[in-house]
Amino acid sequence: MNQFDMPPAEFRRSGYEVVDWIASYLANVGDLRVFPDMQPGDLIDALPRSAPDDPEPMEAILADFRSQIVPALSHWNHPRFHAFFANTASAPGILAEALAAAVNTNGMLWKSSPGHVELEQVVLSWLRQWIGLPAEFFGEIMDTASTSTMQAIAAARAQADPELRARGARQGMVVYASEHAHSSIEKGALSLGIGQDNVRKIGVDSEYRMVPALLRAAIISDRQNALTPFCVVSTVGTTSVTSIDPVAAIQRIAEEECLWHHIDAAYGGPAAILAENRWMLEGAERADSLVLNPHKWLFTPVDCSVFYCRKPEMLRRAFSLVPEYLRTEQDDRAVNFMDYGFALGRRFRALKLWFIMRYFGRKKIEEILRYHIALAHELADAVRADKRFEVVAPTTLSLVCFRYRGTDDENKAIIERLNASGLTFLAGNVLDGHFVIRYAIGNIATTREDVVAVWEKIQEATAAIASPAPVQ
Repeated sequence: MNQFDMPPAEFRRSGYEVVDWIASYLANVGDLRVFPDMQPGDLIDALPRSAPDDPEPMEAILADFRSQIVPALSHWNHPRFHAFFANTASAPGILAEALAAAVNTNGMLWKSSPGHVELEQVVLSWLRQWIGLPAEFFGEIMDTASTSTMQAIAAARAQADPELRARGARQGMVVYASEHAHSSIEKGALSLGIGQDNVRKIGVDSEYRMVPALLRAAIISDRQNALTPFCVVSTVGTTSVTSIDPVAAIQRIAEEECLWHHIDAAYGGPAAILAENRWMLEGAERADSLVLNPHKWLFTPVDCSVFYCRKPEMLRRAFSLVPEYLRTEQDDRAVNFMDYGFALGRRFRALKLWFIMRYFGRKKIEEILRYHIALAHELADAVRADKRFEVVAPTTLSLVCFRYRGTDDENKAIIERLNASGLTFLAGNVLDGHFVIRYAIGNIATTREDVVAVWEKIQEATAAIASPAPVQ
């Protein structure tokens, strides 16, 4: 028995208490405030200024967790959390997360934990089949889509500039993405030293999709100015409005212009599991890389971002560096994930995705995704029926973007009133120069009753704060 760690009997007793609390929390989280009633610094002021010198009983730690930490949280697992794309921690995923913490493996090398490394390969093969990618795509699990996208840009640069490992990257290399693409693309380029001036934001059409003709024109212009176009990123489910870029058309341009094509499907990718949504990834089978986040819409506890790459040799060119203390005898079937990315340490994230895919199965996951999409369309119809409001973007998946037909300040005040109520948590965005309300549906526990309750609260808040608006 370990003389320093918690005794098994105490661990078992505390573990039962933790599991009981989690079960109650998942069952009753809808009764809590979604956003805490607190000001910045409140929790800092409430907690001790320094850590204890002597041991404290687990009973006291758990009590403080319940009384001080939980009330200060924004509850992302709440069925009426609609501010950002949901990241549901489903029950099977939580159980797997606990087991992953217990075995505490590091999947950097096959030899460092064979089961860890091989399970990741198996589960990513399953998911790849679900979204229709061919077997040639190599998969690995990262923490977030921001990391996955930066890795894609690094691989693209390694392909376009083979001498960068020794010489360092050359200047004037250009990345292209829609003006509605996620900020992680620009941050990835910044982190890699490409420079903000070398990220081209391509214009969009009336449905906020990248316009291929504008992409081609930008590439031609850059080449004429002695720059080096090397990577284009299309988005399947933009954060602003969940627009779907024309992946197949962008892929054709990437092939003709010899650009790496990365697909940011962090949010929308799981929707391609549905047969009726396979069109969203048409052309993706020929793309160079793709990211989707199971921690967004596949009910996996954060963090779990899946990165697929059709050219893993470019990942090795960009990242592989093997010191003697990590060198192993190589077998053709032994994958060393450390060769395919920047990070060395790798958590056992595959375990929770494996649990979830097995526990729910494809059919149940499809049922939940369709339910969320249907709820979004019902909400959009309700918004259109109230002439005080307007839907400002197509409801492509499970996000509804709308606004009160008044001032930006009034729309902001509606959100502030809703969030202060504790009933829900909403966020806004600026679209075409106007402040709009984003209502994201994606939590596994969200019901039609939740959506109706929030919409009624929005109407109530509007009546309370808004000046008369013109009826159109």
